[in-house]
Amino acid sequence: MKTAAPKSAALKASAQKSGKARNLLHLDEQLCFALYSTSLALNKVYRRLLAPMGLTYPQYLVMMVLWERDGLSVSEIGEKLFLDSATLTPLLKRLEASGLVTRTRASHDERQVIVELSGEGRALKAQAKSVPSELLCASECAPDDLVAMKLQLESLREALARNA
Repeated sequence: MKTAAPKSAALKASAQKSGKARNLLHLDEQLCFALYSTSLALNKVYRRLLAPMGLTYPQYLVMMVLWERDGLSVSEIGEKLFLDSATLTPLLKRLEASGLVTRTRASHDERQVIVELSGEGRALKAQAKSVPSELLCASECAPDDLVAMKLQLESLREALARNA
């Protein structure tokens, strides 16, 4: 069983103390709901931006991983995206059916499946180049603010993963 680090204990005490003035069980007080509802809004924007490419947001994430480094195993893609193979396999099958990737068994270990971009998948990268700037415009945030927010969220993700 994990014990709370001194820093965590101090943060917990501070949160409990400040929470006495507010009702911490109100939906609007929940960090998780702010993240969840923001994620829903973000996905709506991505749905609009990715529709012309025929991609869903999870498929777009896989494509970005492969545009960065082609020829990865399913487990390597899963590690980058924090997804297990049971979630990733159907997604990869759909990408393969649409002609954007190929999946082949590794010659050195048949348990591994290697995912590679097809010519069509590589060509799609040019069309996707406008997505980040269009998302920036949709966010109505300054680029530096988004970078700071991203770093804070990554730090939060790491802390939550350590304490899961």
